[in-house]
Amino acid sequence: VQLQASGGGLVQPGGSLRLSCAASGGIFSINTMGWYRRAPGKQRELAATITREGSTKYADSVKGRFTISRDNAKNTVYLEMNSLKPEDTAVYYCNALIRNVLHWGQGTQVTVSS
Repeated sequence: VQLQASGGGLVQPGGSLRLSCAASGGIFSINTMGWYRRAPGKQRELAATITREGSTKYADSVKGRFTISRDNAKNTVYLEMNSLKPEDTAVYYCNALIRNVLHWGQGTQVTVSS
């Protein structure tokens, strides 16, 4: 199983980005998918998760600004990020729970700066 994340980049405060993460490798069904992030000098933390049925969970720091969604037919999870702040700067990692094994993507850098 491979997870390929994309969509990161440099954006000004108040701007938006959309991250994508596609899973591949003979997958039959993916349970929960999610996005985590690691800011410089900090531990990795949850950003958002979504179950196969579409139930979502968000970190308090991103509620109302980030939206997680998924396309089960494409084995892909998305993270729409709006009203970005400098403190959102981090490497964003996607993951997917498949047959009780948690798989991680390689990470994509998001930098929010003027």
